[in-house]
Amino acid sequence: MTGEKTMEVKVTYFPEKGVENTEATCRLAAERAKKLGIKYIIIPTTSGATAVKALRFLKGFNLVVVTHVTGFKAPGENQLLPEHRKTLQKSNVPILTTTHVLSGVERGIRKKLDTIGYAVIIASALRMLGQGVKVGVEITLMAADAGLIPMDKSVIALGGTGRGVDTAMVVQPAHANNIFDLYIQEIICKPR
Repeated sequence: MTGEKTMEVKVTYFPEKGVENTEATCRLAAERAKKLGIKYIIIPTTSGATAVKALRFLKGFNLVVVTHVTGFKAPGENQLLPEHRKTLQKSNVPILTTTHVLSGVERGIRKKLDTIGYAVIIASALRMLGQGVKVGVEITLMAADAGLIPMDKSVIALGGTGRGVDTAMVVQPAHANNIFDLYIQEIICKPR
């Protein structure tokens, strides 16, 4: 077709998944955000180490940190370490701790009744592209539902496999009640 515009975008594929890709993922996310004029970057973290490390590479952006839900590992326990929480708070970074939208109640149903629901199926389908893609989608939905990101602009969502981050995506956000309106516009990087 004549007159069609195309855009060439470089995707970085890491040979391995994991924490060793955290710095590169943050740098690539920052570069792409600057190029596209994106202001919001969403970061998953468990202990807080990944989010604190990301602060060095993502200065000048509106960061949103999403943690594991309290009780993920043990009843009443929040895995975000107090020293990392303090560092993030001093940097005025919002910290979101809430039910995981792609597991939450369904995890309880699966444990008790040995069955699964739709959210688990969606999460499993997203993992076909990598654990980091699933995490990035999930934290974007959670941040949207908490009102921490704009709904009319693209954001960058990071995700990881185990520890650290190894995936970055440009995402058009949606709320969980409109999950299929969320759109992954670009993959910036991910493990191969």
